[in-house]
Amino acid sequence: MEKEISQAVIGRLPRYFRFLGELKDQGVERISSQELSRLMHVTASQIRQDFNNFGGFGQQGYGYNVEYLYTAIGSILGLDKKHHLIIIGAGNLGQALANYMNFERRGFIFTGIFDINEKLHGRMIRGIQVRPMEEMQAFVRENDVDIAVLTIPKESAVSTAGKLVEAGVRAIWNFAHVDLDVPADVQVENVHLSDSLFRLSYMINRYDQETKAAAPKKDSQ
Repeated sequence: MEKEISQAVIGRLPRYFRFLGELKDQGVERISSQELSRLMHVTASQIRQDFNNFGGFGQQGYGYNVEYLYTAIGSILGLDKKHHLIIIGAGNLGQALANYMNFERRGFIFTGIFDINEKLHGRMIRGIQVRPMEEMQAFVRENDVDIAVLTIPKESAVSTAGKLVEAGVRAIWNFAHVDLDVPADVQVENVHLSDSLFRLSYMINRYDQETKAAAPKKDSQ
């Protein structure tokens, strides 16, 4: 039986991959868990525990081979495969994501973009023509699209997700502020941009409170 990996471990894998890619680009050949710990601000014990979920990767007294570990984690993340994706919504966010070329360097191939706004139909975004929503399902089936990115209002996101599932999409990257009811075999990653901003606000607020509590009290006259 395959070992169940916690969501917390899975959530840290992209960060490991990013740091290891930077080390590889710098020509670093091997690194210990202690050195990686200092770079990433994750305990060495946590790093070893995370990697042990997938077989360990390291050698006692040697550490980790950076290129091998980078490749192995990329394979675990599925980045050694090609994923064809489409974007639903050609507004500011949809266009920004379409123009982010780093996706393609990681194997995510942008193949189509769709919008309900007739004024946008035919516009070219990085060489891809904005298409009407009516063509979406046929396009998904004909082009082996497995990932759809939703950057549309929540009012239409649920019905659009249903049509994507019917057409055979296997995963949805959801920027709409709504929970999607999809079959268990369709993966959904929800991205709520405001949540990150709220967390930042919380940390500022907590820091201010801690600083105020630690400040020396002025003697009353």
